[in-house]
Amino acid sequence: MENSILKIIEKEKIVVIVRGVQSDKLIRLAEAMHNGGIRLLEITYSANGNISDDETADNIAALKRYFGNEMHIGAGTVLNEEQVELTKKAGGEFIISPDTVCEVIKKTKELGLISMPGALTPSEIRLAHRSGADFVKIFPAVNLGTDYIKAVRAPLSNIKLLAVGGINYSNMRDYLNAGVCGFGIGSNIVDKKLLANNDFDGITELAKRYVSVIQEY
Repeated sequence: MENSILKIIEKEKIVVIVRGVQSDKLIRLAEAMHNGGIRLLEITYSANGNISDDETADNIAALKRYFGNEMHIGAGTVLNEEQVELTKKAGGEFIISPDTVCEVIKKTKELGLISMPGALTPSEIRLAHRSGADFVKIFPAVNLGTDYIKAVRAPLSNIKLLAVGGINYSNMRDYLNAGVCGFGIGSNIVDKKLLANNDFDGITELAKRYVSVIQEY
């Protein structure tokens, strides 16, 4: 299972970040993105507690029941081991964090899930990798730029990097050329205005635009 999800992430390259979306819109939103070619969704936990961890896990479980293997659902903003366990029970397949916490990474791998912690410095990137991370997300990527990615990739070419934070349609190719193997993309696909207007066709068209970059690369 782990190897198959790894290959899917490497092939699809885009994980869409879904943050704070009402439960009653989640299925329609996910359908819109699926129609646009997206196959990986990250449902984020709420760090400030506005949405309970149990509700987030319920949302992950609902998406898994609805889509089966047609979409691969994971959790984002995972800050502790308890959230990893909730995600596993809900049927989630990968764990994404904004930071590098060794205990979270180790719990993720112990439960057979894909680990994608966030890191900024070479030391954090190596620590995440040594702790068992499958991918390390460079966050916030746009604040560092592609030159930073190239510089880090030179000595750490054995580590699979994802770019997250500020990634858009115009700069994806630059980051791919710099050496990242994928992206986390949030509001540039989950457009708040489109969502508020229930314009799910518009979200599908946005998704198609981003997917086309990967297909043409």
